[in-house]
Amino acid sequence: MGLIGPIGPIGPIGLISLISLIGPIRPIKKEKTMTTEEFQKEIRIGIPDTLPEPMPYDTEINHAPKRKDILTAEEKRLALRNALRYFPKHLHEQLAPEFMEELHKYGRIYMYRYRPRYEMYARPIDEYPHRSEQAAAIMLMIQNNLNPAVAQHPHELIIYGGNGAIFQNWAQYRLTMKYLSEMTDEQTLVMYSGHPMGLFPSHKNAPRVVVTNGMVIPNYSKPDDWERMNALGVSQYGQMTAGSYMYIGPQGIVHGTTITVLNAARKQMQKPGEPDDIHGMLFVSSGLGGMSGAQPKAGNIAGVVSVVAEINPLAAKKRYDQGWVDELHDNLDELIPAVRKAVAEKRTVSMAYVGNVVDLWERLADEDIHVDLGSDQTSLHNPWAGGYYPVGVSLEDSKRMMADEPEKFRDLVQVSLRRQVAAINRLTEKGMYFFDYGNAFLLQSKRAGADIVLPDGKFRYPSYVQDIMGPMFFDYGFGPFRWVCTSGDPKDLAVTDRIAADVMEEIKAKAPKEIQGQMADNIHWIREAGKNHLVVGSQARILYADCEGRTKIALAFNEAIKRGEISKPIVLGRDHHDVSGTDSPFRETSNIYDGSQFCADMAVQNVIGDSFRGATWVSIHNGGGVGWGEVINGGFGMVINGDDDSARHIREMLFWDVNNGIARRSWARNDGSMSCIEREMQRTPGLQVTMPNLVDDELINRF
Repeated sequence: MGLIGPIGPIGPIGLISLISLIGPIRPIKKEKTMTTEEFQKEIRIGIPDTLPEPMPYDTEINHAPKRKDILTAEEKRLALRNALRYFPKHLHEQLAPEFMEELHKYGRIYMYRYRPRYEMYARPIDEYPHRSEQAAAIMLMIQNNLNPAVAQHPHELIIYGGNGAIFQNWAQYRLTMKYLSEMTDEQTLVMYSGHPMGLFPSHKNAPRVVVTNGMVIPNYSKPDDWERMNALGVSQYGQMTAGSYMYIGPQGIVHGTTITVLNAARKQMQKPGEPDDIHGMLFVSSGLGGMSGAQPKAGNIAGVVSVVAEINPLAAKKRYDQGWVDELHDNLDELIPAVRKAVAEKRTVSMAYVGNVVDLWERLADEDIHVDLGSDQTSLHNPWAGGYYPVGVSLEDSKRMMADEPEKFRDLVQVSLRRQVAAINRLTEKGMYFFDYGNAFLLQSKRAGADIVLPDGKFRYPSYVQDIMGPMFFDYGFGPFRWVCTSGDPKDLAVTDRIAADVMEEIKAKAPKEIQGQMADNIHWIREAGKNHLVVGSQARILYADCEGRTKIALAFNEAIKRGEISKPIVLGRDHHDVSGTDSPFRETSNIYDGSQFCADMAVQNVIGDSFRGATWVSIHNGGGVGWGEVINGGFGMVINGDDDSARHIREMLFWDVNNGIARRSWARNDGSMSCIEREMQRTPGLQVTMPNLVDDELINRF
C-alpha cells in the first residue's frame, strides 16, 4: 500500500486552532434510494408478513468478527426458538435453517434478510412517519447510529467498540421503528437490551422510551456470560451512546481527545528540558475503528505529529476516505523516516500505521525515537472478541482463531500486551508521558502479567481521568454536552454554534479563576467548529460545558426555536463519559478515592432522576468504555421544541443531571467539586447538599 494522500507541509496552528486541516467528508456507498413515501410505508410495516428477498452480504462493509462458539447444542436450539418468535409461524420453516446457519457461521443470529433496503442515515425529522414529534426525533437518532459513515459494523448493528450494539438483530430494529411511528405522547416504549417489549400507557411528561442494556444479575456478568446471553438473543452490550441512541459519530471523541492531548502536552511543557511548544510533539496511539478513529483528527487540531496503529485496513481506509487521517502507511521502514521528518519540521500531520501496534511500539523503542505523548485506544474492554489483535498473527487468522481456538487466542493477546507494555516502559524511561485512555488497557495488561503495576500495587501509569479530565473538568461539572439539529440543515447547526459561543462568552466574563482555562478552550472550539468539518452523519455538535453553561445554552436554543431562528426541534444529550452518568472505577470515577469508585449508585440515581424531570428518553447499561461487568452507564436524550414545557425540562433536568455527580464527587472530598457545589448552593434555592468534614492527616496517621 505504501503512502496514500498528500504529505506536503501544513502551516502552523495555534494551541487549539481549528483551522480546517482536512477536507470535507467523502461520501460512503449508500443502499438503494427510496422515495419518502416508500420509506414511510416500510417503517410502518415493521416485520412483514411475507418473506423479503435475501440481502446480499456486502464485502465492502466492515463486518464484525465471528463470535465465539459458546452455546451447547440445546442452547443453540433455544437461540433459534428465541429468534423465530418475532415472525409469524408460516415463515418458520424457511427461516429456521437460515438463522441456524447464521448462528454457526457468525456466532449470532443477525437476521440479515431483514436488513432494510433503504438508505440508512438521519433524515430531516418531518420525513419520519409519526404521531409524536418526540418519537420521530428518536427514529432520527437510531438511524444516525446505523449510518455506515457512523457505525463500525453497521450490518451487525454494532456502532463502536467492537461489540457496542444498538440492537441484537434486524427484527428488533424493524419492530422498534414501527412502534415509534405509531406511539403518542401518552405512551412509553420499553426496551430490554435491544428488544422492544412494547408500548405502555403513560403521560405527556413521562419519557417516551426507557432503555436498559445488559442488566444481568451481578454474579453473571463476566465476558463469557455476555457471549452466551447475546448469542441466545436475550441481552446485549449497549456500550455508552450506542445502545442509547446518542452517538454522533467520532466528533465527540475528537473533542475529548483534543482536550486530553492539549493538556497532556501542557504537562510535558512544564517539565525542564521538554519543548515549550506543542508543535513537533509526537503522539502515538492505536485504534481507528469506532470512536478511536477520532485520534488523528484530534492530533491535527491540537497541532502535533500523530501516529495511530490500526490492524484492520478497512477501518484505516474508512478514516482516510472520511478525511480524518492524512496518510496511510503499511511499512515501518517507510513510516519511521516520515515520522522523523515531520517532527523535525514541526509539521502538523496525522499518520496511520496499517499494522499491529506492538510492532510499532517496539520499533519506536528500538530506533530510540523520542515520543512525547503515548496512549492506546484499542477496544480492550473486549479483548477476546475483536477488540485487540495479537502481534505476529494476521487479521484473518486472528478472526478465525478467536472463534475456533479461543484459549490460544487469549494466550497470544496476553503475550502481545506484555510486549506492548515492555516497549512503552522503555519509552517512558526516556521521557514519554503515557496515559490510559479508559479503554481497559491498564486493567487487561495487569491481568496479562505485564510490568504495569508498581510495588505499592498501583498502576505504573495514570488514567487520563485521574490526571486530566477528572480534576480539571468532571470535578467542576464540565462534560460532553451535545445536541442534534433535527432539521438536518447545516444552517441550523451554524446558528446553534453562534448561540453557544455567545452564551459561553457571557459566562466566562464572571467565571471563577479555576475554570477560566476550560471556558477559553471550549469557546475557541465552538467558534471554529464549523470550519473543521466535524460532522459525520447528523447535524450535531459537542461542547464541554458545566451546569450553568448547558442550561443557558439550551434555554437560548429553545428561545431561538420559538422565534423561528432555528427551524425544527433540537435533541439535547451528552456522552455518558461525564460528571454524573457513569460509575467506572478505571475511567470516569477513577479519581474518586474514598472507596466508592466501585459503587454504582450515582449512575442509577442519575437515570431515575432524569426520567421524572423531563428527559425524552433514558437509558441504563451494564458496561461502557472499559467493558461489560466493569461499569454502569446512564444516559438521556431530550427533545426541545420552543415551548414552555421544554424550558421547564431544561431547567429541572439538566440541573440534576450535572449536580448529582458534583455532589457525589464533593462527598468523596474532591476539592474542585466541593467548591463547585458550595457555589451552586448559594445560587440555587432549595439545594442542600451534605458536605464532608475534612480530617487532618496527622490524626489519621496515628492509627
